[in-house]
This record gives sequence, structure tokens and C-alpha cells, in this order.
Amino acid sequence: DQALRGVLGDQIVSTFSSLFHSSHVGICSATTPFVLLGDVLDCLPLDQCDKIFSFVEENVSTWKSNSFYTAGKNYLLRMCNDLLRRLSKSQNTVFCGRIQLFLARLFPLSEKSGLNLQSQFNLDNITVFNKNEQESTLGQKHTEEKEDGMDVEEGEMGEDDAPAPCSIPIDYNLYRKFWTLQDYFRKPVQCYDKVSWMTFLKYSDETLAVFKSYKLDDMQASKRKLEDLRASGGEHVYFAKFLTSEKLMDLQLSDSNFRRHILLQYLILFQYLKGQVKFKSSSCVLNDDQTTWIEETTKVVYQLLREIPPDGDKFATMVEHILNTEENWNSWKNEGCPSFVKERYIDDKPKRPTRKRQAPEDFLGKGPDRKIFMGNDELTRLWNLNHDNMDACKSDSREFMPSLDEFFAEAIEQADPANMVEDEYKVVRNPNYGWRALRLLSRRSPHFFQPTNQKFKSLADYLDSMVSKLAKELPKDIPSEEIKTGEEDDDDNGDNLLKDSNDSPSIQSKIVTNQQMDDIAAKLGTRWKTLASHLEMKAAEMREIETESEDVDMQAKLLLVTWQDREGTQATVDNLVAALNAAGFSQIAHSLSET
Repeated sequence: DQALRGVLGDQIVSTFSSLFHSSHVGICSATTPFVLLGDVLDCLPLDQCDKIFSFVEENVSTWKSNSFYTAGKNYLLRMCNDLLRRLSKSQNTVFCGRIQLFLARLFPLSEKSGLNLQSQFNLDNITVFNKNEQESTLGQKHTEEKEDGMDVEEGEMGEDDAPAPCSIPIDYNLYRKFWTLQDYFRKPVQCYDKVSWMTFLKYSDETLAVFKSYKLDDMQASKRKLEDLRASGGEHVYFAKFLTSEKLMDLQLSDSNFRRHILLQYLILFQYLKGQVKFKSSSCVLNDDQTTWIEETTKVVYQLLREIPPDGDKFATMVEHILNTEENWNSWKNEGCPSFVKERYIDDKPKRPTRKRQAPEDFLGKGPDRKIFMGNDELTRLWNLNHDNMDACKSDSREFMPSLDEFFAEAIEQADPANMVEDEYKVVRNPNYGWRALRLLSRRSPHFFQPTNQKFKSLADYLDSMVSKLAKELPKDIPSEEIKTGEEDDDDNGDNLLKDSNDSPSIQSKIVTNQQMDDIAAKLGTRWKTLASHLEMKAAEMREIETESEDVDMQAKLLLVTWQDREGTQATVDNLVAALNAAGFSQIAHSLSET
């Protein structure tokens, strides 16, 4: 099993290469290789994921091509995020950095998902150190060193092993103040607070004084240390997290790399405090004393960077150049991250006039009697049946939809009790006939869209009801006596709405118009709630009207529109006049009835 796993593991990269080639030639979809790649990385351990991710890094130009970018960018982003969640920032620092660099190469600079537009800080990066002075071992350490130093005779210690002279002793107060500064580097907004700024100012002065007092490693010692690292295979050293042990404090203060890290943090902090950031609060402003202190301290920090071996001057110059370049990125983000792609220059030279295309009537119909030849005798005959094909489509001979009286004549005749046709033999029981009847009613009959509170168990029952209504409206020459199919009980069941709409067609001509609603809304104004109760509006509907608009005239208009949508064909002038009279708006009701 292990041997098989090893063989398959070596073939995974070649398999994916073949799979992406298959997608490129169209054998499979462009998203299939990315889906399989994400599934494989989810199943493999981290050491094998490292090997497969090397394949992903090497082909970043392929993923950015038109064939794969649109289809695979979301899958690649999800795959990288899943890997970052599995990796440890302190144990797998290199792998995490490779993933971040890959995403930076894959997506364009203007990709909003990869930009910190609001200048947010990583507040989860908390530096943990000993905050209990009673548990500190710094005092004990100095006491033991002093006792041990008395037993050493003069000349027994070599020159290279001699400790660096120190003018400021390392105690717990220095340890606490030094590591407390990391909280200000983590959250620079604290510096705008007066109390926090005084604390930061005091601790910074003491820390920079320590940097001036402690002797740095000389050039020879730095070169010797670098040679030792190269010999042990550790040329590239990564510091994912600060080590805050009290026992390492004296070694850290005299280490050149550590000192560069701290001083660079100061420069980054100062640049943020002085810079113009779009999303800064209005209270985040430095006063004159703070600005002066920052400018003087910046000079001190650059001077300390130049004194740090090796290549202090070169390192300080490079840092200053990078921070100046960072100002351009801040300006770009403040402007809303515009695209770096410039629009193509448009030439203002006059264009050469193009030849006008001929209209169809200029080159068609050149034969006798303006006959259009279609290349086939039958097509030519059909095309020339009418000079205007649109008029031919609208002619009466193209009307194939039957009328209501023709289609429902048989159903009306069968519905007559005198004919004694049993229900199972009626045409309304035929599903095919029922489907055609519904389509015809939706196109020809107004009863199809009228609301009713009568419930039907089947389509045949509904069609029986419609046949009864149509029999009363169709011309009298159709043989239909007074049909009694049980629909006369509609009044007893409360279906007066449908009957009123059939017996009183004049009501439909008195539907409240939009102009009438505008006039009534302007007259009602703030008194629209009084009318709402008489229109049977619910409290929820009234709250919704108030939230949609703050204008009282618009609220009154929304009230009338809501009432009209709910009532449908019953939203008539007479019903609205009755509601206005009941609400006490007799003058408005009188003006409405006159219109």
C-alpha cells in the first residue's frame, strides 16, 4: 500500500498537467481541473501539498490566460484559503508566504478582495510577555552573574568572550516597557489618545536610549555569525514571532537583525500617524508637539539604522526609498483604487465618410410587377402573395382562434337539464377540451381574471360555472333556456362579487383613475390615516406605507394604490365615495363624484 501511494504521489503532477491540457483542447470543462485540484489538496498531508503547490506556482501564467482565469480564479482563491487555514503561521511560515505571493501574482493590483481599503490592522497579533513582576527572574540573574564574576580572576576571560559593556542595566521595568511598545505597533490609533501618547513617548525614549547605549556586534562578529549560519544550512532566517523570554533580553538588544526589526516598526508607525488616510477618523489628528517629536525621532531612528552592521547605510537608504514609494500606494487607495489600465487614445481626426448602405427597396423587386425572386418557384409564389407580409399576417384569414359562442355552444347545450346529458358524457369532462377552454377564456372572457371566493374541486366544476355565466351573456339565438345547474346558490354562498361584476358592467367603466387618486391624495394630506381605517387597511400595511415615503401626499397616494391593487375591479368611484363620506370627507367625495 505504501509503495502504491508513493507511485501515485509521483504521478499526481503529471496527471494534472494532462488534465489541464485536456481542458484546454475542450475535452472537459475549464472548471473540472481546479475542482479536482482542490479535492486532492484537501486529502493529502501538508508535505505533499507543498510539492503540488510548486506545480501551481510554476504555472501561474497559465492560470492568468483567458482560457482558465475566469473559470478558475475563485477555485484557486478558495484552495489557497483552505491551505492557509491548515498551516501554522509560526511553523509553516515559508509555505504561508509562498501562498500569499502566488495570490499577489495571480490577481491584478486593482482586485478589491486583496486590498485593505479601510486601513484595518491585524489586532489578533498580540505579543505575550511576562506582566507579573513577582515572577520575573531578571533581578536574580544579575545577582548570580555578579557572584560568579567574583570567582573569575583577571586574564582568564578571552577578549572575544568578554561581555559588551552596558550603561543601562536590564531590569523588569525595561523588559515590560520594551514589549509594551508592541501593542502600539499593533494598533497605532492609540497614539492619538493623550494618555496613551504620553506612555508611548516615555517608553520610546527609554528604548531608543537603550539602543544608543548597548554595544552592537561589530563587522567581524556579524560576518562570522553569517558564515556560521551558511555552514549550518540556515542562510535564510525567518522570525515569525518575537521571543519574549526574559533570559533572551540582553542577547536581543545586541542583535543587529532584532534591532532593525524594532526600528523599522517605528518608521512604519510614524508614516501612518503623519500620512493622509481616507478612512481615518476626524479625531485622529496630531498636534504640533507630536509632529515635532515624530520628525526628530525619525532622524534618530535613521541614524541608528546606519550604525547597525553590516551595510547599515545601504539598508537605511533602501528602507527610506521603500517608505517613500509607499506614499504613492496610499494616494492610490485614497482615490478609490482606480484601474491601472489606461484607455486607448482616441484620434480626433475627421473620419472618412463611409458609403451609405442601400435600403432593401433599392435592390429588391426589380422584376416585372416588382416581383421579388427568392431563388425557388414555390418560395417566390408564397412571398409574393401579398406585397406587405405584415398586413397578410394580420388579415382575417389568419385568425384561427374560435369565438366563445362557437366553442362553448355544445357545452351550453349539454348543461341544459332538459337535454338530460349525464355529467360523465359532457365535453367539460374531457381534459383536452378543458385545457383549450382555459386558454380561450384567458384571451376572450373577462370572467377568467375576476376574483371569486367560490372553491372548485376540479376543472370540470369550474367550467360548469363558467358555462352557466356565458349562457346568460351570449346572444339569444343560441338555443339555451334558463339553465339550472346549481350555480344559483352562489348568492347563498356569498359570491355576490362575481354577480355584481357581471350584472353591472357600467361599474368597470367607473374605476378610479390615476389622476383622480392624485387629486384626492393632495386634498387628504396628513389626514390619510383617517380614510385608511374605512378602506379596511391593516396596521402592517399602514406602517409599510409610512416607511416607503416621508412625503404625506405620497403616503396618501400609496394608500389609494394599495387599496386599488387589493380590490381590483371593485376599486370603483362609488365605493371610494362611500368610504370618503364615512370618514367625514364629504367635500372630497362630492368633488370626486362630479368628475
